[in-house]
Amino acid sequence: MGEEADLLTAPVDGLDEALAAVDAFDRALVAGLLRPQAARAADLTQLALAVAGSPLAARVAEAAEKAAAGAASEDHFVALAAARTALLGAAHDALTARADETTGRIRTETTVTAPAERQAANLLVAARTWLADLARTGWQGIDHELVGSAAQIVSAMLPDPALRRLATLLDGFAAELAASCPGTALERFPARRWGDLWARALLLTQPGAAEPQVVGTATGRLLPLGVDLHEHATAAQAQVHAVFEPADGGAPRLVRASVSVPKPDTVVAAGVWQLLRPHLSLLAALGEGRTMDLTAMPLTDEGDLIWDDERARPGDPADPFATARVALPTATAAPTTPLDRHPARLAEPVFLEGYATQQDAGALTLTFAGRTLAVDTDRIPTAGPLTTEAVAGSGACIGLLRWDDGEFRLQPLAVETTVRKKTVALQAGAWAGGTTDKAGVKAEKAATDAVTVLRERAGRLLRK
Repeated sequence: MGEEADLLTAPVDGLDEALAAVDAFDRALVAGLLRPQAARAADLTQLALAVAGSPLAARVAEAAEKAAAGAASEDHFVALAAARTALLGAAHDALTARADETTGRIRTETTVTAPAERQAANLLVAARTWLADLARTGWQGIDHELVGSAAQIVSAMLPDPALRRLATLLDGFAAELAASCPGTALERFPARRWGDLWARALLLTQPGAAEPQVVGTATGRLLPLGVDLHEHATAAQAQVHAVFEPADGGAPRLVRASVSVPKPDTVVAAGVWQLLRPHLSLLAALGEGRTMDLTAMPLTDEGDLIWDDERARPGDPADPFATARVALPTATAAPTTPLDRHPARLAEPVFLEGYATQQDAGALTLTFAGRTLAVDTDRIPTAGPLTTEAVAGSGACIGLLRWDDGEFRLQPLAVETTVRKKTVALQAGAWAGGTTDKAGVKAEKAATDAVTVLRERAGRLLRK
């Protein structure tokens, strides 16, 4: 990233209008769509007008009219969720194009694959019905009885690997709603977030929508850049960003490998690694600073590796900063799957060096080539040695370019900083494969103790 960085602050045509239409629909979800309300009718009309020039126009116009009258069916709610998702997808595409223009990155074309039909239609219908009931009731009307009715659906879905993605989403969504019940007691609502979760879950109830489409395999060398760790009260996910160099000499490309696991809310910070580690050997390689040699690893068109430990083995030592300096600038990027096209999911690997840092009222910024980029310090996990102070004292950074709260921000994954006159690299995922760091060891022990206690309790319950 260089002099083009000012593109990150230039206005994006149509972005504000698209987001305003999404906000209008989210206001309707707050109040609920069970009874006609003049204000909600205007909000629904705004959403319909925003997609009037698209193939969704007729279906969304009908759905908006029915919803405004309090007579929307589940199919109408699906149409409204599709319109909302399409608007955020268009915003995502515009922001991604701006990021690609800034970094000079080449992105491959999207390949549309028809989803496979699934047999668990009854579970999908049950989930869709629950989500429709939420929309009719609105966030203001939620109570423990309505929210708790999702538990049986989630329990029935979890044994099916193909439905686990939707089950995990519903479980986390229901947990957030339950923590906010009753809705009548809330003064403010996370309308955008709950709208995102509702729309995404509703579209995932469409047959085959949750299944990744494998389009090929990857054989070659994988060079990890860093790991993005996500924690929720009931789940954790690690997503490793890497450069893949094909064995046949083809162009390097950006890929990801992810693992998600359910977790108890008592396992936090560095403790989550022990839950994730057994399912993804790549985490150990990342912690050890090694490449991985892949053989016919399944790969989706969106650049996601469907990880199989049998198809990977540790390779030679590799410095992520050498990868960032040499391989990252020439790596091509994959398109984004339709349901993942959302501004909040924008996460473009970038490398910066030679910048100046500044902290003002708790906000950290990087200045380079006369431009300033905000650092999203809230995304730095506590499960590693990387800290805000380390970023503030750094001279080089591997990070993810994101869009949040109306602007582009940088999420640090690793930095180079000076400690006792020596250049030291600090990674957010340095403890992913294990650690001797005192804080990391203490957190892992606490997590082990918590999991042991939970297993003992579960065993006692099963014996009764």
